[in-house]
Amino acid sequence: MADVTFFEKPGCGGNARQKAMLEQAGHRVIARDLLSEPWTPGTLRPFFGDRPVADWFNRAAPAVKSGEVVPEALDEASALAAMVERPLLIRRPLMQVGDRRDCGFETDRVNAWIGLAGAAPAGGAMEGCLRPDMPPCPKPAV
Repeated sequence: MADVTFFEKPGCGGNARQKAMLEQAGHRVIARDLLSEPWTPGTLRPFFGDRPVADWFNRAAPAVKSGEVVPEALDEASALAAMVERPLLIRRPLMQVGDRRDCGFETDRVNAWIGLAGAAPAGGAMEGCLRPDMPPCPKPAV
């Protein structure tokens, strides 16, 4: 199985469920604090691959929900600068196995990448905020 470096927001219930699913599948999770990591555009960019810039964002971030930050209006450089300044904007989790990196927890994508060995999602969707006062995050374009 894989060693998964898992950048999370400490205390996030969704991230806790995702880590549990990875561990249930036999992976070793090395949790890191997404918010205190010393990000630079160069260290952050590889996690997004060929996804559209708008799909890099945490849709539950207060600045996104309020309209202060409009992901669809940002180019790559301005999006990375905003995320380096305010890591809460980053879609999570960020995960790394070996040299490959990815963002978000789309179950089919994670399964194809490292395998989930039949681990069942615990209690619903595996991505998005669990707080009832938050709207669900939109599904990203793949």
